[in-house]
Formats: sequence, structure tokens, C-alpha cells
Amino acid sequence: MDEEMQTEDCTVVCEPAHLQHIIRRNNGEHASKGPCRAGFSQSFYSVLISRDVLQDLAIVKDTTVSSQKVKFDDCMGNEAVDFQSSDPFFSVQADGSIFAKGQGASLEEPVQFKLTARGPHAHVWETVVQLALIDPPSPQQNENEVTKEEGKVAERKERKEAFQAPPPVIMFSGSRLNSSKGLRRQKRDWVIPPINVAENSRGPFPQMLVSIRSDQDQDISIRYSITGVGADQPPNEVFNIDPVLGKMFVTKPLDREHRSSYHLRAHAVDMNGNQVENPIDLYIFVIDMNDNRPEFKNQVYNGSVDEGSKPGTPVMHVSAFDADDNTTANGMVRYRILSQMPHSPIPNMFTINSETGDIVTVAPGLDREKVSQYTIIVQATDMEGNLNFGLSNTATAIITVTDINDNPPMLTSRTFSGEVPENRVDVVVANLTVIDADQQHSPNWNAVYRIISGDPSGHFTIRTDPVSNDGMVTVVKPVDFEMNRAFMLTVVVSNQAHLASGIQSSLQSTAGVTISVQDVNEPPYFPTNPKHIRFEEGVPAGTSLTTFSASDPDRLQMQQTIRYSKLNDPADWLSINRTNGQIITTAMLDRESIYVKNNIYEATFLATDNGSPAASGTGTLQIYLIDINDNSPALIPKESQICERMNRNVNGVNITAADADTDPNAGPFVFELPNFPTSIRRNWTISRISGDYARLGLRYQVYLEPGVYEVPVIVSDSGNPPLSNRSVIKVKVCPCDENGDCTTLGAVAAAGLGTGAIISILICIIILLSMVLLFVVWIKRREKERQTKQLLIDPEDDVRDNILKYDEEGGGEEDQDYDLSQLQQPDSLEHIMSKPPGVRRVDERPIIPESQYPIRAVVPHPGDIGDFIHEGLRAADNDPTAPPYDSLLVFDYEGSGSTAGSVSSLNSSSTGDQDYDYLNDWGPRFKKLADMYGGGDDD
Repeated sequence: MDEEMQTEDCTVVCEPAHLQHIIRRNNGEHASKGPCRAGFSQSFYSVLISRDVLQDLAIVKDTTVSSQKVKFDDCMGNEAVDFQSSDPFFSVQADGSIFAKGQGASLEEPVQFKLTARGPHAHVWETVVQLALIDPPSPQQNENEVTKEEGKVAERKERKEAFQAPPPVIMFSGSRLNSSKGLRRQKRDWVIPPINVAENSRGPFPQMLVSIRSDQDQDISIRYSITGVGADQPPNEVFNIDPVLGKMFVTKPLDREHRSSYHLRAHAVDMNGNQVENPIDLYIFVIDMNDNRPEFKNQVYNGSVDEGSKPGTPVMHVSAFDADDNTTANGMVRYRILSQMPHSPIPNMFTINSETGDIVTVAPGLDREKVSQYTIIVQATDMEGNLNFGLSNTATAIITVTDINDNPPMLTSRTFSGEVPENRVDVVVANLTVIDADQQHSPNWNAVYRIISGDPSGHFTIRTDPVSNDGMVTVVKPVDFEMNRAFMLTVVVSNQAHLASGIQSSLQSTAGVTISVQDVNEPPYFPTNPKHIRFEEGVPAGTSLTTFSASDPDRLQMQQTIRYSKLNDPADWLSINRTNGQIITTAMLDRESIYVKNNIYEATFLATDNGSPAASGTGTLQIYLIDINDNSPALIPKESQICERMNRNVNGVNITAADADTDPNAGPFVFELPNFPTSIRRNWTISRISGDYARLGLRYQVYLEPGVYEVPVIVSDSGNPPLSNRSVIKVKVCPCDENGDCTTLGAVAAAGLGTGAIISILICIIILLSMVLLFVVWIKRREKERQTKQLLIDPEDDVRDNILKYDEEGGGEEDQDYDLSQLQQPDSLEHIMSKPPGVRRVDERPIIPESQYPIRAVVPHPGDIGDFIHEGLRAADNDPTAPPYDSLLVFDYEGSGSTAGSVSSLNSSSTGDQDYDYLNDWGPRFKKLADMYGGGDDD
């Protein structure tokens, strides 16, 4: 009966005389002796104590009965467990004893604190402990108690009746319920034990939980209310209370997985809203039901294990989570294997730890070459694996058997053969095939071939085909039929990975390979290639230099003839004898030629045999040309400049020489001035600076006019015999400023012009400017004469073209209306200059003076046209280059009509009796016109 009356949490009542502690625990805690689960035995402890035991007395002390302790177990002996309380006035020891420390430990109001247990490896567990005061029993109650056994029986009976009785009544502060004497005023508050409500209750709802009363409800009207999460805070209206009767209800099924506890406060106020009692705390705990199946984190788990693993080898881990309370059997999950596919070699190759979910091997015989993968169905069941009451779920575990190198590679034959032409490389001459049962394209399968004998010179190597794993015997160094006609190779094959422990190599891992060498026509070769010879330059044509002969490697089976030819001769200096390879010069060898690099001349020759097909080889002849003194030195620089007056210690030009020859036929050089002309040595001097440099300068106190001077210098090299060269250096002598730089005038002089030349240039410039000025004056005068010249002919007899300016389109000549009298020469020009723009004709002579023409003092009258024309003709005939002043017409205005006749009358078909013979009298200028219109019958 006592076990049936246990609730989810505990209430401990401490009597001062006996220090008894009663801890009520969950029914399922000892229902079955399961595996150790680290942590506190309960999530909430409620302890009622007397004030007498506050100071230096253990609150929970009895260690003989486990149900009477605040029990904790970390499954490792609790050796390194440290308990910490969130309240500074209470301490906890490893045996679960709670102590009040000093006078500061007060329980005038209930105290609730969090108890934390910290274990090794950073593990943390927590529980809640609530402490409250209760007065000790009165002496009268002790006298009325029965014996100890009778008291226990009465207590059990009382608990059973309380369990079956209606919901309890909770009194506010200052009141407690006495079963024999009713309500009796007390000085201290009750500590309300938690209210337990089972989740997923089917009702009916609302379902009453407790009844709350105030001992003042006999005197005044009181209204009750509750606040907190689940009442007036979300989720709202899970709990409500009858404001008059004080009955508290739950209105809907609760879900522990959504919320496991509620903390509410009950209030009592009068009709005016004044607080009658202090609020009391109500703790509602949702009792867990087994309503959730275990859920695997993954529906498919992948693991692997090496083939050949011993029993007990870890494979993989699976885990499932149950949302129910894991401190009860509802949340305790157990694992088992339902099936294994395939069943080879036995149906139970693996097992699983029922509590941890670790899968291990239990039998030998894993062989990837037989079974490469296993599929296992794992079941997780709560209620500690009880299949009758627990809920289950399944997941799939795929176990891959990984390969180890337990199969050595084996060649498919003990002998292989192949053939190769001589002098060929990168040719596959044989193909070795191998079989290996291990996983393809893995280090356990990939073959590695080695030649262990038969190829001391390293002519062959064996490459592995990455796809087929075959061995390709490849030539990496040319073979020679004349040296080796066949090769006998010994080959061994292995894997990239070492064989597994205990596995021996197979006899079929070794094979012999026979390779035959085929003879081919090899080209001739020059034994010494390139061939080096030394000769002095200047060797004349026809000189025999050397014999450059080749050899034929086909000396065993083929007897062939070699012929020579020239392949490359940049300077065309050499020839080769076609039969014996003798090299003869065809021109003089010159070391200074552009075809000679670093004193070496290089030519290439070809040797060809008469095989089928013919083969040829090349050889290079390198001739080192020894220098002789065949080039005279040349002076450097060719031009320079110096100041006309300067300190002779610094005034001068540094000169050197360039010689195409090399030492000892080049420097040091000797510089000297020639004896002729004598002015050279009189004005100039050369002083030696070093073996290759000298200084050319003016003699002291010698002054030369600014200009360019050609100074001859004789340069001699150091050859035996030495060669000399007379070179000329152009030295510009110029005035200099204080810095030694040529001035502007000096730069002009240094350009090669003397003082006289400069004066002549200036005079020419002045003359040119004067001529330009005279031409401008002449143009102006000619323009003025044109404006004042008399009219030459009568307007009606004027056969010259009229130049008209048309600003708009009109009706032709009839639309031209202007005064032809304007074409006559006026007596004066004042009215013309002041006349507004119109049609004017002005003939004028140039303004510039014309000495070749006589000045005409009297201008003829306009009516005397003949005299005026004859005078103009005479003047024009005497000066053929004079322009016709009377030909310039200026038309500024077009009239409203035209009195001139149509020019169409001048066509060739005109039969008019106009006589143009007078044009013959007008001189050579009108001869062409006279020929065109004169002559009469001649036409």
C-alpha cells in the first residue's frame, strides 16, 4: 500500500525530536533494476523542517535507507562530484545531507534553490529543493500516538484515504487544515506541495485540481484568482479558478513534451479588490505518459569495417531519441538487431549494445570479395526495451566491408615476349596482364611492375595502364642491334599497398619477358660532333683545313657507301670532298665577318649512305679563327667641340680608337698629329691619357676663330707590324660662357660658319626683306594706276568679256540695267572713291616705280581713243613682261537692264561684216586673236 501511495515528487517532514525525513519517490524508480543512469533520483524535493534544527544540524541525514536521502549517483562512485547550491545559506555534502549555516539561514518564507552536481568530464546535473518551516507536534499529540508499528499502519491507511479522497484544500497564509479540530490559526505559512497532473488526460474537462480557501471567508466575501503562465499568460486559460468557491481546474489535456511544469500564484481579495491574504505559489508538474516513440536521428546509417576483422571490432553507432521523460522507463530506450542481409557466412555477424547503440562484430569471416555490404535493421524500443508495453521504431544500418590487400597480384603467364626496332624510344614492346581480386582502382589493386634483372643499362621501363592495370614494357633508351640482339628481362609485380599481415606473395607475381631487337638502316654518324679546329684568319682560298668523315653503324649485315655534302655554310667559305670528307676553303677566312661569333665560324655537313631507304646524319665543324693584325684603328669620336679660350689644363677633346682586331693587335694606341699641313701642329696638340685614350686640344695662347676645323690625327695599333690610319675629327671651336658651354652665337659659329659668312647671311636677309618691301610698293602703285587709267576703247567696240557678279537670278542680259558710261575713264577719281558701291571700271598702274616705262605726264582725253591705244601698245611692245593694265575689270553692281547686244553674234557662223584686221597692228599680244578673227579669205 505504501508503494501505491507514492507520488512523482517527495515531501519531507522533519520532526525535531526524531529528525525523521520522509521522501516520497516515483513509483517507477525501483520498479526494475535497470542500468545505472547518472543524475539525481528526482527533479524536485520538498522538505518541511522545524526551526529547532536550523543551526548546524543536518536536514537530511539518514544514510541507512536510500529512500530517505537526496540521492545522486554519477555511475562512477561519486568520487569527483561537487555539489553547489544557488542559496548561500545552505550547503550540501556528498552523502546528500543539507546543512543550514549560521544565523543567516532563515525560513520565515519558504526557500527554493537549485542544487547542481558537477562531475568529471564537464558533466552537470541539476535538481530543485524547496525548504519550509513546520512547528513540532504538541506533547498531547505524542501522548495520543500509538505504538510505532501501529503508527505506520495508520499512516499508510491515512495516505490511501487521502489518495482516494477528493482534491485537497489549500489554505492561505496563517491557516492550516486540522482533520480533528477544523481550521486553527497558526503563526507560519504552509509550503504547498506540487500538484501533479497526468498528461494526455481524457477528462472530462474542466477537471478540478485543488480547492483554495482563506480562513477569513467566514467574515467577508472573498474573490479568488490565479496568475502566471497557463492562467493569464500564454498559453492562456489552461488553468482557471472559481472566483467564489476557490476551486482550480485544468481546462484541457496537458502535454509534458510541450511544457513539463507550471508556476502559478493564487490571490485572495475582498469585494473592493483589497488584498486579503498574501499570494501563495502553486507548482503544477505534468506527469509523463509513454506517448512518444523513439526517433532515430537518421533513417539510414552508414558504417564500415575492414574485411577479416576480429570479433568485437567496433563498426558504427546508431542513436534514437525519446521525447518522454528519460528519468522514467517511458524515455529509456533499448536497441536490438531485427535482421541481417545477407546471411553469409552466418546470420548473426554483428551485435548491438542495447543501451549505447554501438554495433560490433561478433564472428570472424568478413570477406569483401564474397560479401561487400551488409544491411541491418535496428529496432529501438522504450520502456527499457519491454516489447509488451514499449513503443518501437526502426532504422537501417548499411555496413560496407572495406578492402584490405589480402590478394596478391598474379601475372596471367610465366613468360611474355615482344620485339622492338633499334634506335626507337617511347615504344611499347610487350603487354603484361595481371589479375587481382582486391577492390579495383584502389592501392590494394593497382599494380606496380619492376624489372629485377636483364636490363643493366636501363633501356626499358614498365608503365601501368591505369584502366586495365596491365604492364606496358616501354623503351626509354634506344637499343642497338649491333650491341644487343635480344634482352631477357625478369619482371615482378606488386601492389601500391603492402600486403595485409599474414598474406604471402604468389609465385605467379614473377615472369620472364623476352624482347628481340630488329636491325634497321641507321644513318651515318660523325664520331666527333661538333669537330673543333683552329686556323689563322686570312687563310687563302684552296687551303685544306681538315677531313670531316663519318662512320656507318650498320657494320654487321650491311656494307654501305657514304657520300658527303654541305648543308649550311653561311659565308660560303668552305667545300667538302664528296667521297672522303676533306674540307677546303673557297674564300679567305675573315675573323671580323658578321658570320663569325666569338671567333668561331660554324658550318654543317651531311653524310648520306646508300641504304634502302637512304639514311643521313649531320655533323658540325667549328673553326676557331686566330686573329691577325689586318684592321687599322679608326678614330672616335668623329666630331666634338671645344671653347676658343679656356684653361689649357681642361680644354680639349678626349679621343680614342676602335679596332676590329683583338689583343694584341688592338690597343694600346698611339695618337699623333701629322707634319703636314704645318698649321695642325702649330695650333693643335695631343697629349696621352692612357693606352687607349688621348686629349686633343688647342695649343696654349692660340686663338682660333669660331668655326669647324678638320684636324687630322694618325692612330696606330699595337700589332706586329702595327697598322696606322689617318682619321679626321671635326672640332667645333666656339665662344663659351663661364660654365664652359657654348653660347648661342658660339653655337652658330660652331655650325661651320665664319664671321664673314655670318655677315654675308645677314646682308642677304636684308636684301630679301628690301625686295619684299619693293614688291609690296609696286603692287600698291599698280593698283592705284589701274584706278586712274583712261578708257581704252569705245564701250560698243569693246569685245572683251564682261565679268559680272550675280547675286540673284534674273532674266538674262535684258535684265541688266546699268550705265555703260561708267566704263569710261573719268577726269578725276574723287567721285569714284566717294561713290556708293556700283559698277566701276578702273584701270590703274602699279604704285611701285617702274623705271623701264616713261612717265606719261599728260593723260589723253577720253575721246581720243586711238592715240591712247597706240601709246599703250608701244609701251607694251617694248616690255613683253609687263602685264596688261587694261585687262583688270571690277564689277560691283548689276543694273536693271542691258544695252549690249547678244554675244551670240560672235559665233563662227556669223556673216557680219565686222573687220578684225586691225588686230594685226596691235602687236604680238593680239597675234593669236588676229589669227582667229582676222585674215578674211584665208579662213
